[in-house]
Amino acid sequence: MYIDSSNPGVVRGDAPAKINLFLEVRNRRPDGYHEINSLFQAVSLTDRVSVSNSSGRGVRCTVIGDGNLSAGDDNLVVRACRLMLDEFRPDGGVDVVLEKHIPVATGLGGGSSEAAAGIEACNVLFGLGLTQQQRMQLGLRLGSDVPFFFTRGQALIRGRGEVMEETAYPTDYQLVLVNPGFPVSTPAAYAALKRGLTVPGEPFTLPCCRTVEEYVFHLGHAENDFEPVHRRTLPELGEIAAELLRRGAALARLSGSGPTVFGLFTDRSAAQTLVEAGWGHWRIFAAAPLPLPVEAT
Repeated sequence: MYIDSSNPGVVRGDAPAKINLFLEVRNRRPDGYHEINSLFQAVSLTDRVSVSNSSGRGVRCTVIGDGNLSAGDDNLVVRACRLMLDEFRPDGGVDVVLEKHIPVATGLGGGSSEAAAGIEACNVLFGLGLTQQQRMQLGLRLGSDVPFFFTRGQALIRGRGEVMEETAYPTDYQLVLVNPGFPVSTPAAYAALKRGLTVPGEPFTLPCCRTVEEYVFHLGHAENDFEPVHRRTLPELGEIAAELLRRGAALARLSGSGPTVFGLFTDRSAAQTLVEAGWGHWRIFAAAPLPLPVEAT
């Protein structure tokens, strides 16, 4: 994520969305989490998090841009900043301003990214100098996707989200993100999969890819395991994917547990034309793969 600490006493950071280029949900673990096998990619649709010192104690949060998002204890950036205070400044307080652009509960990881931005902002604001691994461990206490946002923006994710292998697959493509305008509950989506303690078969392995065409070809042999479940009850998602392909996408796939569907375009002009023209009542965002700067560990 991008951090700006030029204003004394205030640290601002971008919190990017992510997409899942493929997502396998493997077995359900004894601790209740699910093993996953996925490729995460950070993208240029971002929220903005500002954290500043407060004369009071605890966390006070203001949300701009989404009146439906709570600014209370169930907000992940609030939980992240409270965790940092509890761990490193128990008698202190911070004010948080969250500027929302990523839709809520849409499979794009906005809450997890905001949590990572909150950890990083406090790390800088408090002068802690935490390593990447330390920040990842703190993030994992808040959610399985949070550690990813301390990587360089692309990684194979396994385990419950804590096993990461940073990758360098092609990024010379454009994305169109289509959100149908309704949220999907992640716990409910996982429950609908009905995974047991064992899942047959080997996990998908993505080979080395030198070109975006080769990349798309191999990604076409994978899928998002939530798609068959959602399309039985949310046929609109299948309609969106089909329309993206009709309009020139090389790949169309659900992100995360949904309901956002992304189209991967190798023709940037086709992607831009689609976004500019609009598309019914659906929310459409242009985005691109985003590298994230990471300090040395």
